[in-house]
Amino acid sequence: MAYKLQLPSELNNVHPVFHVSNLKKCLLDETLVIPLEEIEINENLLFVEEPVEIMEREVKCTKQSHIPIVKVQWNAKCILEFTWERGDQMIQKYPHLFANP
Repeated sequence: MAYKLQLPSELNNVHPVFHVSNLKKCLLDETLVIPLEEIEINENLLFVEEPVEIMEREVKCTKQSHIPIVKVQWNAKCILEFTWERGDQMIQKYPHLFANP
């Protein structure tokens, strides 16, 4: 239940066999292709993605608590990528983003 992929020579340090549960169907969209030299990968071969800016702040209220959330812009190369994240977790990991309220 695994596939062996033919990877480009730039990825020769990546193991080419993947279990089918790790693969997802992908239809090629030429506008979303990112050159390999623009992708930052750390020593554990993980994609490095860092937040750039806090765009918005909100508080989600439940019956028992108030949860601060923030809209984060990430350093995706080809598109503007935004996600909503828990504010308390983001301020612990990236306090420099919260220096200017």
